[in-house]
Amino acid sequence: MSALAPVFAQYPLEVERAEGVWLYAPGGRRVLDLYGGHAVAALGYGHAGWTRALEMQAAACQFQSNAVPMAVRERAGERLLRFAGGHYDSVFLVNSGAEANENALKMAFRMTGRPHVVAVEGSFHGRTAAAGALTWGARDKWHAFPRTPFDVSWLPRREAAAIAQHVTHDTAAVIVEPVQGVGGAFDMGADYLRALRRRCDEVGALLIFDEVQCGMGRVGQPFAANLYGVVPDMITTAKALGNGFPCAALLMTPHVTKAIKLETLGTTFGGGPMAAAAILAVIDAIEHEALLANVRRVSQYVRATCRVGPVAGFQGEGFLLGLRLSRPAKDVQAALLARDILTGTSGDPQVLRLLPPFILQEEHVDLLKGALAAL
Repeated sequence: MSALAPVFAQYPLEVERAEGVWLYAPGGRRVLDLYGGHAVAALGYGHAGWTRALEMQAAACQFQSNAVPMAVRERAGERLLRFAGGHYDSVFLVNSGAEANENALKMAFRMTGRPHVVAVEGSFHGRTAAAGALTWGARDKWHAFPRTPFDVSWLPRREAAAIAQHVTHDTAAVIVEPVQGVGGAFDMGADYLRALRRRCDEVGALLIFDEVQCGMGRVGQPFAANLYGVVPDMITTAKALGNGFPCAALLMTPHVTKAIKLETLGTTFGGGPMAAAAILAVIDAIEHEALLANVRRVSQYVRATCRVGPVAGFQGEGFLLGLRLSRPAKDVQAALLARDILTGTSGDPQVLRLLPPFILQEEHVDLLKGALAAL
């Protein structure tokens, strides 16, 4: 009997080690990883620069609190702001996507004094109290808190005509994944996101882009905000940010930064030097190895070649890609794993998610194409 609490469904695959885009099971079985540890392993496995950065930082100083200034933390914040494209002027470094979202919501309530938040149907924002309250279906499945900490309304996806009804002068914030992850690699599109931006400006609400899964290059641009040309008041990001080292960030525009006072926000482990070193190494690799261009090129190759077998179409962006199927996704996922390819399902039973490392190449896609064609 395992000592671990039985809270996770388990794939029939034990991972012993990994290299590049490959997972290795005991006995030598090799599996192509198109799931990326749930969108985390942006650089793949065994990346030399990332490994070296963590080794060097661990040898220098593995941790100090945020009460002690550290140059590596400052460099990580500055580099992340530059990577995001210039609209943001401060970063709050935390541990997880849910924590980043909780703090973004806290800033919105502090700045507006309003009781209401709008989220989008199909969303997933985390498993903590506030983030879980904004996760579609969580109240019925696992959000065990006796009440939500604020009023919540749900917007239909891509229905701009419904926005004004839900986003009112009582609304503190609208939180949206520009490309939903668990919701089925569902891309919201520029028109819908621009309509949200306009309505938030009209009523004085803050717009939060949850880019925990779609950010840090996964859509082929630094963030989906860059891809769609929409500037939210805050961006949250995690997962690919550390390539497996737990870290997350809240990026804020200048008018949000102005609302911060000492002790407004806090964290113990967020912004630790190991996390900061991981963030720097991830951005270095993305920029110096041309990984954004690789994501764009190989994603297009998937769309051009993999409409075979049960694949009826595609949705999503970049390497947050959804394969819309003619059969249940769980069945296709199991069949692909039997052929040594690991993929992900989603909240949509007909959508298979691909969340591969940014280093994926066309030769790997050809393996997926062949496996799909055989189903």
